[in-house]
Amino acid sequence: MSRYILGVTGASGAIYAVRTAMHLKRLGHHVTAVVTPPGKGVLRYEEQNRLFDYVDVQPDVNNFFAECASGSADYAGMVVVPCSMGTLGRIAAGTSDNLLIRAADVCLKERRPLIVVPRETPYNLIHLDNMMRLTRMGGIVVPASPHFYDRPKTIDELVDTVVAKILMHLNAFPKENDIVKPWKGLSVSKVISKVVSKSTGKAKGKKLK
Repeated sequence: MSRYILGVTGASGAIYAVRTAMHLKRLGHHVTAVVTPPGKGVLRYEEQNRLFDYVDVQPDVNNFFAECASGSADYAGMVVVPCSMGTLGRIAAGTSDNLLIRAADVCLKERRPLIVVPRETPYNLIHLDNMMRLTRMGGIVVPASPHFYDRPKTIDELVDTVVAKILMHLNAFPKENDIVKPWKGLSVSKVISKVVSKSTGKAKGKKLK
C-alpha cells in the first residue's frame, strides 16, 4: 500500500476526482484529500459528494500543520484533479498559500510524482506558459482528454481512460493497468480491410433510384 494526496479544486469535472479516489482505494492505497472551498462547491453542484466515501484523511485546506505539508511525510505522490487554471498557476509560481499548493510544492522539491489534470478549453497563453513551467519543474500535465480506442459505453468508462493515465504516472498499479486495456496496436491492412468492408456494406445497402 502507498499513500497519495488527492487535490480537488473548483474546476468542473469532479467525477475525475471521484473515480481516481475510488480506484486508489480499490487498489489498496491510502488517500489524503485536500479540497478547496470551490472544489467542495463543485462536488455538491455536480452531485459527486461520494468522493468522501473513498477518502481516509481530509485535512483543512488552510491547515499548514497537516502531515502532507511536510517533506518528511511518506507520501508516494500527488494528483490535483480536476485542476483549475488558478491553482495550476499558483503551483507553478510556488506561492504555497494554502495546503494544496504547499503539498504540491513538497512533491516537486522531494522529486515525487506531481500530476495536474486541467479541465479547461481552450487554453490561453498564460495557461500554456504555466503548464510549460510546471513541466520543466518535473510536474506532469495530464489534460482531462479521454480516448475512444475501446469504444467506451458509459461516462464512467470514458472518465476511466484519463484516470488510468493518472494512476500509471503515480505508479499506483501493482502490476499492470487493469482499468483500461493497454493499447496493443493494429496492423494497417486490418484497419484498411475493416474500413473497406464497412463502406462496401453501406454501398450494397443503398437502393438505386
